[in-house]
Amino acid sequence: MTAKIEDNSDLVKESLLYKEFLAEREEILRHKWIESEKAGHDIGFEKALLDWIVKHRSSWRTQRQSAPRVGA
Repeated sequence: MTAKIEDNSDLVKESLLYKEFLAEREEILRHKWIESEKAGHDIGFEKALLDWIVKHRSSWRTQRQSAPRVGA
């Protein structure tokens, strides 16, 4: 049973969807850091997430889809 769970975990970690999730999360955390520095305090993940979605997500995704994939 444990081997099957580990196999599924590896499969998930190698999936394109999971990699996209991680890349998007990194952008949100970067945005949180930048906006927190501007505000002079931690703005929190939820506020950064919502702000990033409204201001940057669409162009980030478009740019990411048009960029050539490394290792593809």
